[in-house]
Amino acid sequence: MGSVDFSWLIGGPQGSGVESGANIFSKVCAELGYQIFGKREFYSNIKGEHSYFIVRVSDEKIRSNVNDVSLMISFDAETIFRHFDEVSENGAIIYDSDLEDADTDKVRTLDTPFKERLHNFLESKDKPFTISGVLELAKDKGVRLFPVSFKSLLESLSEEVDNPKLRGLVRMYNVIGVSLSLGLIKMPSDSLLRSIDSIFAKKPQIARLNKQAATYSYNHAATKFNGFEQTLTGTTKESDTIIVQGHYGTSIGKMVSGCRFQSYYPITPASDESVHLESNEMLGVRNGRPGSIAVIQTEDEISAIGMMIGAALTGTRSSTSTSGPGFALMTEALGWAGINEVPVVITLYQRSGPSTGLPTRHGQDDLLFTVFAGHGDFPKLVYASGDIEESFYDTGRCFNYADIYQIPVIHMMDKFLSSSVVTCKKFDPEKITINRGKLVDRVDGKYKRFAFTDDGISPRSRLGLDNGIFWNTGDESDEYGHITEDPQIRIKMMDKRMSRLDLALEQIPNDEQVASFGVHEFTIISWGSTKGPILDALSMIKRDGIDVGFLQIKLLHPFPGQYVKSLLSEARTIIDVEANHSGQLGKIFQQNISRDVDYYILKYTGRAMTSTEIYDSLRKIVENRAEKREVLSHGA
Repeated sequence: MGSVDFSWLIGGPQGSGVESGANIFSKVCAELGYQIFGKREFYSNIKGEHSYFIVRVSDEKIRSNVNDVSLMISFDAETIFRHFDEVSENGAIIYDSDLEDADTDKVRTLDTPFKERLHNFLESKDKPFTISGVLELAKDKGVRLFPVSFKSLLESLSEEVDNPKLRGLVRMYNVIGVSLSLGLIKMPSDSLLRSIDSIFAKKPQIARLNKQAATYSYNHAATKFNGFEQTLTGTTKESDTIIVQGHYGTSIGKMVSGCRFQSYYPITPASDESVHLESNEMLGVRNGRPGSIAVIQTEDEISAIGMMIGAALTGTRSSTSTSGPGFALMTEALGWAGINEVPVVITLYQRSGPSTGLPTRHGQDDLLFTVFAGHGDFPKLVYASGDIEESFYDTGRCFNYADIYQIPVIHMMDKFLSSSVVTCKKFDPEKITINRGKLVDRVDGKYKRFAFTDDGISPRSRLGLDNGIFWNTGDESDEYGHITEDPQIRIKMMDKRMSRLDLALEQIPNDEQVASFGVHEFTIISWGSTKGPILDALSMIKRDGIDVGFLQIKLLHPFPGQYVKSLLSEARTIIDVEANHSGQLGKIFQQNISRDVDYYILKYTGRAMTSTEIYDSLRKIVENRAEKREVLSHGA
């Protein structure tokens, strides 16, 4: 991926500041000009269970994580037990030397299945079930070990600055770990201090203490840790590059796109988007175009979709954000929006199901559910973004699709995107246009809200418009909105509504329906957040002299069957890559293309794919060594 390709891992108990530490590290790397891709993994509890964050750093564009870790920092035993084998040859581990005698039985949060696998592995290597045992294996592999007592560091620092309170501030272990890491790899310390100021901007006293600990720890590593050859001293920074978190794309995109109402009920991982909107309800989008939004937390998801629909009937661009279980509760009202031709946008941040499933883990489990959600036939559009930058612009498209075709639009995101931290090009509001479709400002004469028209789309009044009186009902209705069961009206109304799917396929530009990254003998089809790992894997396999194509399907319903079929006319082997058990895109593909997928690369552990995993599977397929279903499993 470039002359620099470095992965850093920090781990610790949930609530111990792992995310703050990773944010500091990421900001330092971004300030020094590096491209970063960071991903957080955490259990579904508030405090105590294992949490870790991997940040990959490069001087070229990166879109995913890899399997190997260059440097791991750990201030707890569980991180070492779970991740020691991921550290690459010639990599390094900085760890708390006070943990060396800890054994697996003393780590209460190690689950039984993992502990049994670890014990079997250590027995096969004739090693004890201790931290020293796994570290011996890492050392034998060529990993450099850098022990340091975190407790002693704090004690020494408290004496140096004459502040006894520092002795027991174990919550500063995360900053100490980051600072030790940066001192080891020779990153400039002034960038570290600026990053701490940024993270704790509203807490100057805490920032001051953390900077003291950071400086002391950085100097300790810079002077006492020797023999590690990998360094990150900075590179040329690309202009207009920003560092963003996963939900920024859709939340800022909503503001820029003119969304002025969002309702939600808290649910992981979708809540982050609404919380971000609540924190930025007034936003200067650009000169002459201010943004503001009302964000309402409701009592449940049924209320959330009902309030969103009600707001949309006033002519206001309205949305909600949810995850799989919440979307399940919304499906009845989704049909109400469909029969009443109400334009709304639902941002669906998928996670692993079924039921509660893995509530803080990744999955692309909801594709078929979303495409077929709701009873009866009604038009809706399902659209998927592949990365955070893309999601910003796609949000604008989704609102336009909803308004133009007067239908619900479900914008598919997921936990992988939500929990990622990346560098990307600065979002450009000028590239987002607003098209309100047939929303009228004036009505003359007798108004028919559901009038039959040549293109199947009726002029839309907003509530309160003079002469724009209309009726809404969950029953079938005539052109005015009055309930009817007349069979001929029923046929005309159903045909009128459903015709919008064909109209959308005809009018939406091809490059908004499918992003083609080339078609070759072997070609991947996929959707959503697998985009980044796939593109990085294709770069890796291209260096082996092998070209593999890739079609990223963005418009998933209505499915652009004829266009996809024409693109794949020269492809001999079709490979479906997605993060669910059954290969859901493959089923839609076969249904619309009448062609079978040749190979599946699937992952459903709740952990996101790495480019290494996809690369390894592609090599097996090209070399005719693969199973029909390649199931990926990397990640703790």
